[in-house]
Amino acid sequence: MKITVIAILVLTVLLIISQTYFTMAKTETQPFRIIKNEKDFEIRLYPAAMMASVSMSVNTYKDLSSAGFRTLAGFIFGGNQANKNIDMTTPVHMDINDNQSSMSFVMPATYTLDNLPKPNDKNITINTSTEEYVAAIQFGGYANDNQIKKYVTKLKSALKAKGIAYYGNFRFLGYNAPYQFLGRKNEIIVSVRWNEK
Repeated sequence: MKITVIAILVLTVLLIISQTYFTMAKTETQPFRIIKNEKDFEIRLYPAAMMASVSMSVNTYKDLSSAGFRTLAGFIFGGNQANKNIDMTTPVHMDINDNQSSMSFVMPATYTLDNLPKPNDKNITINTSTEEYVAAIQFGGYANDNQIKKYVTKLKSALKAKGIAYYGNFRFLGYNAPYQFLGRKNEIIVSVRWNEK
C-alpha cells in the first residue's frame, strides 16, 4: 500500500513537471497584431506567412487532425529533400469543410521559399498566405467537432451583434501537443472586412 502511494506521488510530480515544461517551452508562434479587443473576441492583423499545407477528402476535425498532422509532421521531421528537421511552430491551421479540408503548419520565420527544404510528399504544398484581418475567439481544453461548431456559432453571433462583416470559412487554430494536458489553447478565426483608418 505504501509503495503504491509513493508511486502515485512520484508519477504526479513527474506529470506536473512535464506539463509545466510544455507550457513554458519556447515555440515560435505566428505573429499578429491585435487591432481591437471585444468582450468575446478580438480583431487581429496577420501578416503574410509561409505555410506547408496538405488537403484531404475529409470533413471532420477528428479525421483531419490525425491524418493531416502525420503527413505534415513527416515533412518537418526529415521527410524533405535535405533530410532536415524543421522546428515546429504554433498554431496549426485547419480549414474543415464538407468535402475538402486542409491543415497547414506555419514555417519558422528563418525560412524563405528559397531555403526551405522541398517536401518528399507530393501532396504537401508550400505557399505564402496573404495578409489578412481576422476575428478570433479562444477556448481551452481538447478540441473536438462539437466544440468547434459551438465556438463558430458563438463567434458568428458576436460579429453579427457588432455589425462586423466576415467572409470565407471559419478556421480552427490549435496550439498544443496532444500530450499537453494543462493550459490548452484553441481558437476559431474568420476573415473580416476591416478598415483601420
